[in-house]
Amino acid sequence: MKGIMRVSKKGKLSPRFVGPYKILRRVGKIVYELDLPNELELVHSVFHVSMLNKCVGDPTSLFPLERLAVDENLSYEEVQVEIFDRQVKKLRNREVAFVKVLWRNHLVEGATWEAEADMKS
Repeated sequence: MKGIMRVSKKGKLSPRFVGPYKILRRVGKIVYELDLPNELELVHSVFHVSMLNKCVGDPTSLFPLERLAVDENLSYEEVQVEIFDRQVKKLRNREVAFVKVLWRNHLVEGATWEAEADMKS
């Protein structure tokens, strides 16, 4: 359509919503004005409540960036902190040992199962 700006690319895997954005004020009973960034200056800042979704943030998933040592190429080294658990999975003709590893920059929920042989090396 002519004269309509698309917020993101059209397609199957494109995000359904953009944001989160701060609500500036309530314009009507079911209409809100949002604080949009400069990249979206061509989009009208007033939206019907049916076009908005509540942003539910999880404060426990936030990690302070000051403690994270990021290189100049925006990467960091994963360092093992603790091994929680060990289990042996039986494949067809061999057994493979796995350990549950807690990493330095992750929460307890972010612990992953790794092959014990890989962790020894």
